[in-house]
Amino acid sequence: EFYNKNFEAADIRKAIIGAIYINVGNPVFESQTKTKLGSTTMGQDQNKNELETIKTFVTNNLKNKLDNYLHQHPETAEAILKKILISERERKELSGIQKLARERAKKVSLHNKKLRDCRQHYNDQKAVRKGETMIFITEGDSASGSITKSRDVETQAVFSLKGKPLNCYGLTKRVVYENEEFNLLQAALNIEDSLEDLRYNHVIIATDADVDGMHIRLLMITFFLQFFPDLIKNGHLYILQTPLFRVRNKKENRYCYTEAERIKALNELGKNPKITRFKGLGEISPDEFKHFIGKDIRLEPVVLGKDQTIDQLLEFYMGKNTPDRQQFILQNLVVEDPDINKKEILDHAEV
Repeated sequence: EFYNKNFEAADIRKAIIGAIYINVGNPVFESQTKTKLGSTTMGQDQNKNELETIKTFVTNNLKNKLDNYLHQHPETAEAILKKILISERERKELSGIQKLARERAKKVSLHNKKLRDCRQHYNDQKAVRKGETMIFITEGDSASGSITKSRDVETQAVFSLKGKPLNCYGLTKRVVYENEEFNLLQAALNIEDSLEDLRYNHVIIATDADVDGMHIRLLMITFFLQFFPDLIKNGHLYILQTPLFRVRNKKENRYCYTEAERIKALNELGKNPKITRFKGLGEISPDEFKHFIGKDIRLEPVVLGKDQTIDQLLEFYMGKNTPDRQQFILQNLVVEDPDINKKEILDHAEV
C-alpha cells in the first residue's frame, strides 16, 4: 500500500526481517515446546478471543507505525523498495530455469560422478547415526580418491569439484541453476528451498593447504554466504584440518598439523627422523587418511562474527577494493623472520 504496487508477499518477506516482542502476563502454553498459548481459567473461547485481539492489535499497530516510519524516513523506504525489486527480479529470472535445472539434476542424481554418497542421511528419520553424517567437498579427483577409499560409507559422502569454482560474488541466484557444478552441489545437499531437508549434518570443505586450496576454500565460503547463509548460521559448515607434516623414525609416525607440532616431534623422536611435507590431500594414502577423518577428525567451524553483515563481509574480501585488502594484509601478516620485510612479500605475491 505504501509503494502503491501489487508486490508478491514472498518478495517482501525475503527483503525484510522483522522482530516483534510481545509481553503476555502469566502465559499458559499448550506443550513443552511453548510455541502456542493454551487455554486459561477464563475458558477456551474467551482465551481464543483474547488471542485474536492481540493479533488484531499487533497487525493494526504495526501497519500504522511502519507506514508513518516509511514516510518519515524516505532513505529507508528506498532501500527496502530496492531489496523488494531485487527479490522480484530474481524470482522471475529463476522461474524460467528452475524446472529445467531440476530435471537435469534428477537425471544425473543416480549417475553423478562427482558425488560418492553415503547410506545414512541427516534428513532420514530412520537413520541411527544421522548426527554424524558429513559430506567432504574436495578439489579434484586426486584428493577425492583418497577420502573416498578411506571414508565411512555409512555416514561420509564425497563431492568432488573440477578445480576452482566460479567466483559468484555479486551474481544472482540464477547462477546456482545455470552453473552445473553449483546446481549439482545444491541438489546433493538438498537445500534449494530450506535447510529442513539438509542431507548432511556437517558440510566440510576439504582443500589442499596451499594458495590454490585457500582460494578454493574462499570461493566456496563465498558461495554459501551469498546464497545459503543459514547453512553457516546454523553451524553446518566446517573446514577440514589435515596434517602438514609426517615425522617418523623406525618405530613411530607422528602427524603434525602445525610448525610447533613438527618441532616437538623432531625433539621427541631422536636423531635424524624423516620428514614428509604434505603439499596436497592426494599425497596422503587412504590408509593414512582414515585417521584424519575418523574419530580424531579435526574440524574448524565457519562462524559469522557479529561486527559485520554478510554484505559488508563479502564486499571487503571479494569486492574490487584491492588497496584496502593490501593494507589489511600488511597490518595482519605474521612474519617469523625479522629480516623479511612485509612489503617485499606483498610485492612478490599475487594479491
